[in-house]
Amino acid sequence: MRHFLFCLVLALAACGPRGALVMAPAGYQPRIAEPIWVAAQRDLSGHHVPQPWFSRIDVSVPPDRAPGDLAYPRPGGDPDREFLVTGGGRLADAGAFRRAIERDLAGRGPGNRDIMLFVHGYNYSFAEGVYRTAQLAHDLQLPGIHAHFSWPSRMKPYAYSGDRDGALYSRDGLVQTIELLAQARGRGRIVLMAHSMGGQLLMEALRQMALTGRRDLIGQIDGVVLISPDLDLRLFRSQVRAIGPLPQPFVIMTSPRDRALQLSALISDEPLRLGNIPDARPVADLDVVVVDTGAFSTGYGHFNLADSPALQRILARMRDLDRILPDEGGTGPGLIGGAVSRVEQAVQVVLAPAF
Repeated sequence: MRHFLFCLVLALAACGPRGALVMAPAGYQPRIAEPIWVAAQRDLSGHHVPQPWFSRIDVSVPPDRAPGDLAYPRPGGDPDREFLVTGGGRLADAGAFRRAIERDLAGRGPGNRDIMLFVHGYNYSFAEGVYRTAQLAHDLQLPGIHAHFSWPSRMKPYAYSGDRDGALYSRDGLVQTIELLAQARGRGRIVLMAHSMGGQLLMEALRQMALTGRRDLIGQIDGVVLISPDLDLRLFRSQVRAIGPLPQPFVIMTSPRDRALQLSALISDEPLRLGNIPDARPVADLDVVVVDTGAFSTGYGHFNLADSPALQRILARMRDLDRILPDEGGTGPGLIGGAVSRVEQAVQVVLAPAF
């Protein structure tokens, strides 16, 4: 057991160079750029800060990259191959953050005013979360404004418990950020998306809203997507009981072949985590959509949504997941090779590659 864990930690540590904020060469005019609105509960080194700070970071997307590729920049930066920073800056305070977003919204058409907030997972640097948000926005063809909440990660593969503490430390900051986005005038829908350990943080934020009498704020959330959530099943059910009616649609993306969650379950002395349940039966009494992406797993299989171009093509056609509410089994609307069925209260979607 100890040898297995040691080898896996070494493998995770050797996955490649860490992302850092690198400016594009002077005078570079990107063909593709994604402005990312950032609320951070940490400094750039990963340490906790008492209150969130806010910024806008413009990220250039390499023009000739393959979907699913995320190349972190090296010193000097190659804009044809790597994600780079092309502009933006720190904003004075929360009010300046909201007003800047409102100005952005005012310049957009009626169908382009949604807000997507991404919460990163375990072992992320500040820059990696920003680049990942830009990659998801571009590859999934998400309309509207793209925001990112950065919580304090120790950025070390073996600092799992430290990262979990850092995520829980950030509940107040995430609630504040969601409230600021909800207050933005002229906005469309608000969709919250969280990966891995970020799913636990997001659920804790929703629970905190409910326990402090902020059902009004929960009611302004137009969708939640938990991607490979690293979350104890009993804890998740306890959080749902406290939250009450969940924002809809409420999507849980799972994969029984997720090796990172298999390790997390092993460390936690559990058979499963929420993100690798084999089907919808463990949450069948909840109003959720369980999307099995295991057919697209490669490597550790912990972020299929970001890594698989085939899966991205499917999901880009099924953004309106609230329409997947079948009364019986069959192929759901907008899916390619997706078997959709109802399991008591839950909806189960099993995705398969199209041939």
